[in-house]
Amino acid sequence: MTTFDDLLEEVGSFGRCQRRIFALLCLLSLPFSGVYVGIVFQGFTPDHWCRDSAMVQRREACGWSLADSRRLMVPLVNSSGVLQPSSCEQYEVDWNSTGLTCDTQELDLSGAPVSTCKDSWEYDYEGRKSFVTEFDLVCSDGWLVDMYQCTLNVGFLVGSFAFGYFADMFGRKVTFLISNIMNAISGIVLAVTPNYIAILVFRAIFGFAVKGGWMTCYVLLTEIVGVEYRRTVGILFQMFFSVGVLILPLLAYYITDWRWLQVVIAAPYVLFLSYYWLIPESPRWLISQNNSSKALEITEAMAKENKRKLTKNFETLTEDAGDSSSASLLDLIRTPNMRKHTFILMFNWFTSAVVYQGLIMRVGIARGNVYIDFLISGLVEFPAAFLILFTIERIGRRLPFAFANIVAGASCIISAFIPDSMFWFKTVVACIGRLGITMAFEMVVFVNTELYPTFVRNLGVSVCSTLCDIGGMVSPFLLYRLATIWLELPLIIFGAVAFIAGGLVLLLPETRGVPLPETIDDVEFPNRKKENPLETQQMSKLLKSDVASNKETTSV
Repeated sequence: MTTFDDLLEEVGSFGRCQRRIFALLCLLSLPFSGVYVGIVFQGFTPDHWCRDSAMVQRREACGWSLADSRRLMVPLVNSSGVLQPSSCEQYEVDWNSTGLTCDTQELDLSGAPVSTCKDSWEYDYEGRKSFVTEFDLVCSDGWLVDMYQCTLNVGFLVGSFAFGYFADMFGRKVTFLISNIMNAISGIVLAVTPNYIAILVFRAIFGFAVKGGWMTCYVLLTEIVGVEYRRTVGILFQMFFSVGVLILPLLAYYITDWRWLQVVIAAPYVLFLSYYWLIPESPRWLISQNNSSKALEITEAMAKENKRKLTKNFETLTEDAGDSSSASLLDLIRTPNMRKHTFILMFNWFTSAVVYQGLIMRVGIARGNVYIDFLISGLVEFPAAFLILFTIERIGRRLPFAFANIVAGASCIISAFIPDSMFWFKTVVACIGRLGITMAFEMVVFVNTELYPTFVRNLGVSVCSTLCDIGGMVSPFLLYRLATIWLELPLIIFGAVAFIAGGLVLLLPETRGVPLPETIDDVEFPNRKKENPLETQQMSKLLKSDVASNKETTSV
């Protein structure tokens, strides 16, 4: 029987056709970065203070500067050990009173009663507009900024499952087309919706379709290249996300309105609709649907584009050994090693999302130049991919994976205690942390696939990666709420979590040069001796009896 991998040897593992498809699909990662971390610019919270209409009239009449009026308007409060003008309180003063003088030196309002902002807010944002300034999402409404990112990750979570099911049921091409239609519509509607609650709804829909489409492309790409190219192609595909991260601050610098920036982020998905006619269906999926004739037709077209010819007689095609329909969630936790792998991978998916997303969003509240800081931090993502490609076949998976987490954790904690006066040193340490967590994020994807047996591999990746989206929901609340207590407190939390994740990775087995496990026995007894099959058989029977016992206990 002939498999598609046999065909790929004839067609070419990574020929001209695959390179063309790879180049087209990589473009999909560019706007995805804007969707994922665009909140840094779209939801930027500038320096702000209470606005009073009567005070504005007095300021104009007296010719006060904005700084003078702010000093008179708001009290000083203790913020991270430093006295700063309050952002959420104001002096209760009748600015229409004729007894008030225009001489700011004579005005002493320190004894006046204080109240929360009653009118609205003024912003020091140089004529730019974020959804924070448009909807006044500050002070008591600041949590709604967190919800903007949280709803996106809710969409990611649901979309990962839904589009995974759609792709397996209806095919990669149709699923990708549906994703892009939803992306284009929800992305543009998001840019014009006047109500903030409606914005959150469409933000969730946007996340639902974007993540599903991105994952479908990732699967399609890995299904049409040879096995020796899958890991490299997957890492480079993710690296184009980093290219998008570099482009984003340049776009945001010239596009000063968050709504127009949203249009620019969503517009490419209209162009991606043309991919339906430029990219073939996955032959592997067609074979799994017993449509070998169509799969062979597509494969012949790929061979022609690669300037190859099918010399063998491939009359029958079979699907490679795939996931068993008997795969169960309980298979991930029934036995000791499977349970250990599942919980460690879940925690690492969670950690990668929390720390990676948190460090990016922190750029927006770090009081530096948000555009330059974002660009610098984005540049360090590129070495991450090359370090992975250089180390995983020479050193292995476990040590670089653990080291990346530990470096990220150490950098976060050290950076928290570096004074702002040592700006460049603080920036360098923060960038090292960003490099470490980027490596960890990219490595958890393929390490996850190498630790599970074939019949439960896709299920294991799907279940563990849901913690990535849950981490994305938690991250903005951790960052923005804890930063109001102490600006560096989130870094301490990120560092501690990353340290724990790195330590847990050391408990995982090394997978370099190890065949992918086919059964749970392969995971539970990785070092079993082939020369003693009797011992192996006895151990396997004990394991099966343990599994049966657990099943009976569960059913009771």
